[in-house]
Amino acid sequence: MIISLANQKGGVGKTTTCINLSAALAAKNEKVLIVDLDPQGNTSSGLGFFRDEIKNTSYDLLINELPVEECVCESGRKNLWICPCNIDLAGAEIELVEKEDRESTLKRGLSPIIDKYDEIFIDCPPSLGLLTVNALTASDAVLIPVQAEYYALEGLSQLLETIAFVKNNTNPQLEIFGALLTMADSRTQLAKQVSEEVRKFFKDKTFRQEIPRNIRLSEAPSHAKTIFEYERWSKGARAYANVAKEFLKWKKNFKQDKSSHQIDE
Repeated sequence: MIISLANQKGGVGKTTTCINLSAALAAKNEKVLIVDLDPQGNTSSGLGFFRDEIKNTSYDLLINELPVEECVCESGRKNLWICPCNIDLAGAEIELVEKEDRESTLKRGLSPIIDKYDEIFIDCPPSLGLLTVNALTASDAVLIPVQAEYYALEGLSQLLETIAFVKNNTNPQLEIFGALLTMADSRTQLAKQVSEEVRKFFKDKTFRQEIPRNIRLSEAPSHAKTIFEYERWSKGARAYANVAKEFLKWKKNFKQDKSSHQIDE
């Protein structure tokens, strides 16, 4: 199953979620691949892959059409692999414009290895350009991290419009997998109000578990560690472990719903 983590608003915990949800699932013996499609490369560096040490990247997969097997690296963690990136990917938006069937470039690139992994997570850039459209075109579903702050829902309409565009034009199977509240401070009334708004908006597609504001989650990437490696008993680690449990339950239901829908058609 391929899932894009997307939200054009930056700083919402998208990369933190990509790294730590992937790590939590890998610990449950799920085979997980992360595709870093954000030119900032924070997912890559957060797992210990730095610019000068990376041989092949998601840029090579997209633009140079290198075989995906040559772009995927072992992360040094059991059951977890990564297709890393660096700042070279920043030019991919412009270079993709010249390609035929440009929105499906990533889908074609990933197609040989889809069955090798239980989950493939694509960390999207904080924008709605061609990189994000490529990610959505290649995906079965979208997971949307939403920061528990005043402007949480502002701008989400643009993301939903992009999802609808992709669904209508390049990927009719695309669905919203769920929304995950991040950086939540349950002590404040504002966080509670935002949580209520998000749950009203996404209804039963909102994860019950919220990701709390947690200093350990912020510190872990600077040590090139997942939260489970850095502070496995922290609130952040417990939260992502719970999200992983919910994810697997939802994934099972998601696949069943897809199967029954196809039968109905």
